[in-house]
Amino acid sequence: MTGSSETKRPLVVFIGPPGAGKTRLGKRVARILGAPFIDTDRLIVAQHGPIPEIFTSLGEPEFRRIERAIVAEALEEEAVVSLGGGAVLSAETQSQLASRHVALITVSAEAVASRIGGSKRPLARDMDAWAALVDSRRELYERLATATWDTSSRPIDHIAADIADWVAEHARPAPTSTIVTEEAP
Repeated sequence: MTGSSETKRPLVVFIGPPGAGKTRLGKRVARILGAPFIDTDRLIVAQHGPIPEIFTSLGEPEFRRIERAIVAEALEEEAVVSLGGGAVLSAETQSQLASRHVALITVSAEAVASRIGGSKRPLARDMDAWAALVDSRRELYERLATATWDTSSRPIDHIAADIADWVAEHARPAPTSTIVTEEAP
């Protein structure tokens, strides 16, 4: 295949609940790998304004439509990609993730409490809402994930290094078999 006809794929896609650390990890992993970093929530904000305002003025269905379009583009780039917590709800996104390296980033309720305190996250405004959201998506996150890392207590730089090593290991092409033939004397 030539470069123009090859399908580009993200090096790794981060999924998981709000406040798990997908953006922080994604930036670090991208830096380690020397790759671009794409945060789909940040692209939404840059193109359409603050996410809470989109939810308030246009509603969740319209937000999900906007999100899906941005996620579809991001998943065609050769980059480290971080998806918003609910991006995986789309059947189309689930289908796209099936052939990619997907890192599920998890976090305990105790560890996330300080991260989302006073949050403007429309679906995780408080710990009860966050816990209900995580519980409702847990099975989906786990089904889509290729591997899982928890950010509750380990230093973020150590987790990023582990993920970068995992990506590098899985990005290697499969070994080619060597056929040895004996020449006739």
